[in-house]
Amino acid sequence: MATSTRPPRMRRPAQDPSRAPRRVGFSQTLSRWDVKVSPYLYISPFFLLFGLTGLFPLLYTAYVSVFDWHLLGGQGDFVGFENFAFVFNEPNFWKGLRNTFSIFALSTIPQLMVAVVLAAILDANLRAKTFWRMGVLVPYVVAPVAVALIFGKVFADQSGVANAVLALVGIDPIGWHAQPLPSHIAIATMVNFRWTGYNTLILLAAMQAVPRDLYEAAVIDGAGRVRQFFSITIPQLRPTIIFVVITSTIGGLQIFDEPRMFDQLGQGGPGRQWMTVTMYVYELAFGSQKSFGRAAAVAWVLFIIIVAIGLLNFWLTQRIASDGSATAKARKKVAR
Repeated sequence: MATSTRPPRMRRPAQDPSRAPRRVGFSQTLSRWDVKVSPYLYISPFFLLFGLTGLFPLLYTAYVSVFDWHLLGGQGDFVGFENFAFVFNEPNFWKGLRNTFSIFALSTIPQLMVAVVLAAILDANLRAKTFWRMGVLVPYVVAPVAVALIFGKVFADQSGVANAVLALVGIDPIGWHAQPLPSHIAIATMVNFRWTGYNTLILLAAMQAVPRDLYEAAVIDGAGRVRQFFSITIPQLRPTIIFVVITSTIGGLQIFDEPRMFDQLGQGGPGRQWMTVTMYVYELAFGSQKSFGRAAAVAWVLFIIIVAIGLLNFWLTQRIASDGSATAKARKKVAR
């Protein structure tokens, strides 16, 4: 007798010839489109706005940078990278780059250190907390021009308040507008005055999100306030500190208002002691040269520098995060 290993065929149920195939209605199709398309429509305003105000000017600046583009004459001949070569051979560009990084370093590092300390003080149990927290934000709402005018008088070479205070302690008057480093310190003081309170509130918001049971456990273990600050507060603030550092870097490399208003001429000093890169862009575009092509080339160089520093910050962020997670895992293994 012959046997077969094939599974028996299942007979399909006989279809009712009177029953028509089910059709998907328009409402169901519309509902399916709603699920798929609605999320993109919700976020599309941001991308449209970014494309109009961010991406298009960026690409158009790149287009202008390869032409001999005059402010009054308009678009000229295609010159390729000639504008970039001119910029790199111009001493004022390198002076502006040096001044920008110097002012950025003198303003950002002390600013963030003071902001962390102020945020820790405001996070403590103070009386009239709201008053003090709103008080640190007052310099931020002051117009940059007003700040520059006030500090321009404070750091005046002949009759400034800063030199008067230094004379009381026996220090000779400093030429704040004559030398590069003093002028950078004066401009960095303006920047710190305006932006320290703003960063303080950001760090304060992050501090208030730190779980309080960590501090209670530290108190039980006998840790003082200084030990709690460095062992609990600072590690918990790491993502916020990185965010503040990146935003401060972008803003610091684009500084314009304070150095522009530091004197009445607004050219960065007779020897370009405090002229920044953005001031150099303004001078190329609207100064004696009126060259939009060269100004666009400098703007693109500054954009590349900011992107490079942003990538460096991102790399440091990833490295710090990986080191922190590795340390935490090692501690867990030791505890087990």
